[in-house]
Parts: sequence; C-alpha cells; structure tokens
Amino acid sequence: MTATLHFGPQGWLPARIDSLKGKTYVITGANSGTGFQATRMLLAKGAKVVMLNRNPSKSAAAIKELKAEFGSHADVHFVKMDLGNLASVRQAASEVLQITTQIDALMCNGAIAQIAKQEFTVDGFESQLGVNHYGHFLLCGLLFERLEASQGRIVVVASEGYKMGIKTMQFDDMNWDKNYHPNKVYSQSKLAQMMFAYELQDKLKAANNSNVKVYVCHPGASSTSLINEKASLATRLTWGFMVKIGLAQTAEQGSCPELMCALEDNLEQRSFYGPTGRMYFSGPVGECKLEAHALDKPVLSKLWELSEKETGMHWSL
Repeated sequence: MTATLHFGPQGWLPARIDSLKGKTYVITGANSGTGFQATRMLLAKGAKVVMLNRNPSKSAAAIKELKAEFGSHADVHFVKMDLGNLASVRQAASEVLQITTQIDALMCNGAIAQIAKQEFTVDGFESQLGVNHYGHFLLCGLLFERLEASQGRIVVVASEGYKMGIKTMQFDDMNWDKNYHPNKVYSQSKLAQMMFAYELQDKLKAANNSNVKVYVCHPGASSTSLINEKASLATRLTWGFMVKIGLAQTAEQGSCPELMCALEDNLEQRSFYGPTGRMYFSGPVGECKLEAHALDKPVLSKLWELSEKETGMHWSL
C-alpha cells in the first residue's frame, strides 16, 4: 500500500467537523504553527482547548488573537509546560487534571527539530529525544486515566523523517554521544514517538481496553517555525528555499491530519495518516505507507521498557 484516500479525492477536510460543544482537547505546542491552527479549528467548532506551551508571553499573545477572532467566551486555557523538563511535565499534567474533568483527545503536537549541535534536557536526555519522545511518553501516562474515563484518544504527531537515519533505536548510545547528527537524531526521536504509539496499541489490545484509541499522523512539509535558529545554516537555507518555491504547505493545511485523528470515526489505528501527495509533502489527507521498521516488535518493547525507566512513568496496563 502506498496511500489511501478514505474521504474521496480531496481527502479529509475540516468541513467534515460537526459541533464540538462539550468536548475538551489538550494539545502541546499550540501557540504557533500547526498546533495553533488546530486550536483555532477546535475553538471554531465550540470545543474547550487546553494549550500546553513552554512560553507564557507567546501563549498570552496566541490566546489574545484567538479571543479576538472567536470572542471573549472562547474556552481556551494555557498551562505552562516544558516537554524537555520532566518535573514541568508532571506539574502541567497535575494542573490539567484540575481544570478539566474530561479529555476527548490529547494531541502530542509539540516538537523540536534539526538541532545543529548536541544539546541536553535538564534530565540529561539528548534534546530532540527528550522533548519529542520522553516528554510526551510521560504526559500521556500521567493523563491516561482521565483519557480512559473519557473514552478519549491519543494523537501522536510524528514525521515522514522516521524513514531516514538508522531506522531503529540506537540503544547502546541513545544520546548519540559518539556520532551526533541533527537529522539522524531527529529521525530517531520521531520514530520513537511512533513506536510508543504502536506499542501502546498492543498493550491496550492485550488488556482488552478499548476505551482509549491511539493514532499516528504527520503534518507533511508545513510552513512553521519548527526549523529555527538552532538548525544549521544549510538546513535553514534549504528549508527557506522549499517554502519559497511552494513545496511547503500552510500550517493550517498541516494541522488537518492531527485534527482528523482527533475527531474522525472509523479510522484504523495501526496506520499512519497525513498528506498523500508527492513525497508526502502535501496533498489530500489520507492513509500513508507505513514502513515495517516502525513496527519492529522487539524494538517497540525494549523502547517502552527504557522509556518507563528513564521517565519513572510505569503504566498500569
């Protein structure tokens, strides 16, 4: 299978979204880019949205913009959270549980990418793995009971980059101290997110737990601030050229896969959703080809065990 369009030749479109009044969505990295656009669409349909962001001033500006568009009654909240700090993730999860009694979907959207020089989180993890994978692994675990009670969903926003690099986990050197490479490490971090999701699916199935559904998607090549000053000059120039010649779609278009996974019924969980056009950069949103290495069971299981150990999050499944 290469790509499948379940919703016709135009793929999935936001026009399919009905009223979301009474629904609550939690989304990481929501003050800009695809996360902000997803928040906009959810609010437009009457949902409550809890934004988990690192930067308070940018979050305040985002909320001001949203309330200017949708009115002061727009039910949007900000909780400060740094995915690169496990203590911050724990504190944020505690606050989320205090301000909402249900979570219809947790959208793991926040990410960093292409960090030119090796950096570490406060907990000692390579930064891309720490933010993209470990931070979300812990957050999902801490909010899981609320998701289960709400019969909610976990949406993992991964990347087509999972097909690059070494296509597995470098278990003997997860921080890449010996051979750091910004793109290969980014690819491993996004693959780790996918492997977490597919292993969680397996664990839920084994536990006969159908209350929580887990979906994986990618935003394609979307014009956001993901590639920033921490990327190498060559990477920034290449990305800027792609945007200039129109290879990158808008952030609004890039938000569609995660919205679809958060809202649409009758999706297959053991799948990978996103733009289905050339190189999966853009195009109609549907089901994309899922490479076999993302489902390597021994690696999935070993990564889960390591992630529980590193984050201190022991799931009761």
